[in-house]
Amino acid sequence: MDLPRIFTIRESSHRLHNPITPGKLAALGQALHLEPGTRVLDLASGSGELLCTWARDHGVTGTGVDISTVFTEKARARAAELGVADRVTFVHDDAVGFVADEPVDVAACVGATWIGDGVAGTVELLGESLRPGGLTLIGEPYWRREVPDRETAEACHARDKDDFLVLPELIEQFGGLGYDVVEMVLADQDSWDRYQAAQWLNLRRWLDRNPGDELADEVRAELTTAPAHYARYQREYLGWGVFALMRR
Repeated sequence: MDLPRIFTIRESSHRLHNPITPGKLAALGQALHLEPGTRVLDLASGSGELLCTWARDHGVTGTGVDISTVFTEKARARAAELGVADRVTFVHDDAVGFVADEPVDVAACVGATWIGDGVAGTVELLGESLRPGGLTLIGEPYWRREVPDRETAEACHARDKDDFLVLPELIEQFGGLGYDVVEMVLADQDSWDRYQAAQWLNLRRWLDRNPGDELADEVRAELTTAPAHYARYQREYLGWGVFALMRR
């Protein structure tokens, strides 16, 4: 049970595995008015930056669950680096279907709603771990503007243009699920640049060190096409945000 190697190669230098910057992550923590002792469950927690920095800055406690052995070890190392290893725990496990042993104050899935087969299923899954009155955090893509065709949608890693919604419709979807949107922090194009462009440097440095690896041809092909592909499609059409929800 693990992520394919290409994912960990591509994002080897990343502390955040989505287009939220450290500043925006900090702003979100401040906006939520987190109190010391707030219990957080973070499903698909990646390298643990949300839990670790919020434990340092706000005194939260919690558990992160991720399928990647590489990212889980990075998360544990980050917790030790920031002096919060006694407050946060990282578990190598499949986040699909994961429910906390005890209700938490904040249940998060920031950028991996595939664990619930989409937004609705992920919101439902997180709700199984959440105390009454708690906060749900969902990170999800949306269209910055209407997508002209299926080719553009597929270039943005969607099966078709109905896979994602434009921002107002995404917010309305949360309402239709019975939740109020009480905060949001949105990526901008610079956030996307920092997330995506950093991958190209990771790929190139890995390729220079590992020219004979079985993945070398795949990495070379991606590095050759990814920058222009990103500039032509994802940068122009794909948005992303973290949305804080409370059940009505």
